[in-house]
Amino acid sequence: MIGLAVVLLVLALVAYILGARGIAGFSMEIAKWLIIIFLILAVISFLYGRF
Repeated sequence: MIGLAVVLLVLALVAYILGARGIAGFSMEIAKWLIIIFLILAVISFLYGRF
């Protein structure tokens, strides 16, 4: 999941440099949500592993 988020962040940077700001914004939103989901799942996994 983190790998996909990194790919989308790179895609957003390239799209922004090339002037496609709509695609860049969309890619950044998806990447942001993937990172948030990853962090939530990581915290849940960490807490569940302790008990």
